[in-house]
Amino acid sequence: MNVLIAIDSFKGSLSARKLVSAIEEGITNVYEDANITKTPIADGGEGTIDSLIEGLRGQLIYKTVKGPLFEDVNAYYGILPDQKTAILEMAISSGLPLVEPAKRDPRNTTTYGVGELIIDALNKGISEFIVGIGGSATNDGGIGMLHALGYKFLDKNHQEMKPIGKSLQFIEHIDTSSVDPRLKDTTFLVACDVDNPLCGLRGASHTYGPQKGATKEIVEELDQGLLHFSNIVKNTLGIDKAHLSGAGAAGGLGYGFAAFLHGELKPGIDIVFEKLSFEQQLENIDIIITGEGQIDFQSVMGKALAGVARSAKIKNIPVIALGGSVTQEAYQMHDLGITSIFSIINHPITLEDAMKEDTARDFVKHNIEELFRLIKAIKK
Repeated sequence: MNVLIAIDSFKGSLSARKLVSAIEEGITNVYEDANITKTPIADGGEGTIDSLIEGLRGQLIYKTVKGPLFEDVNAYYGILPDQKTAILEMAISSGLPLVEPAKRDPRNTTTYGVGELIIDALNKGISEFIVGIGGSATNDGGIGMLHALGYKFLDKNHQEMKPIGKSLQFIEHIDTSSVDPRLKDTTFLVACDVDNPLCGLRGASHTYGPQKGATKEIVEELDQGLLHFSNIVKNTLGIDKAHLSGAGAAGGLGYGFAAFLHGELKPGIDIVFEKLSFEQQLENIDIIITGEGQIDFQSVMGKALAGVARSAKIKNIPVIALGGSVTQEAYQMHDLGITSIFSIINHPITLEDAMKEDTARDFVKHNIEELFRLIKAIKK
């Protein structure tokens, strides 16, 4: 029995690595001699570093940087074995969970810590970056990150502005004289799974601002700030990226990468699969186990599970998907290549209890064991 475990994290409950371990235990309780290939996956958001570092045997680098509200946070990034490629997740330094609910206001948050991680990696000889930009607490158009990299954003009196969302509407000048020169020879591949432009009703502020603590009035203020900023960039630097698909990701960080750092925005799952040589891992596989915390309409629309399903369907490999929650829309994934979908929840339980690590791990292990008992009985 050749099994590929290619699973995303159950966010807030189990990391992809711990899920892989639980699934492996469940399988080997039935098939002691099973040949198991373990590939934690991610779609560019949470878990991307762990997925690529474990899959490619890289190393983690730890660094204290400024968080969304300029407080010190313990962050990290990964370096691949080629010693020239770094993997970053912006949420580790600038993510929404780092801001207490009572303090959430995207006018006041910054992506400065992302830039600090980039500088640290540049100091270690890195020249290629893969950056996941999901889960932000910010709406600063990337000026926090860019400030850390040497860009200066000035008001009409040429006074330097604090690199936060509410400063965007007052920026009139951009000083590039102190920008780190190493950036000219550096590439940025940005994992971006949304197609929002920078401004407007589908832009960063209107679409994602409310979940970051913005009221209707704050949303309008931030949207106008991003529009003003993009016009300043267009008029002073000759760069027009505000309408780029994905420019509105992470509060405009997608725009910051594209406009200032020539970043290429690409679906996260495509980046991860390419780096992991996922297609090659499917050779001689009998069955694939995949899943994520909630399997729903977003899963159908191109996240990690859909990527696994598409690849498996081409090679006619059966796929079992596990989720904590499985919505009605999830069953559309049968058409994409998922053979069967199961919730791991076996009895009535509160969400809080279900998401406890030990509980979720037991659910996963026991469900996998039962599934493989069935598979073994059928094969006899």
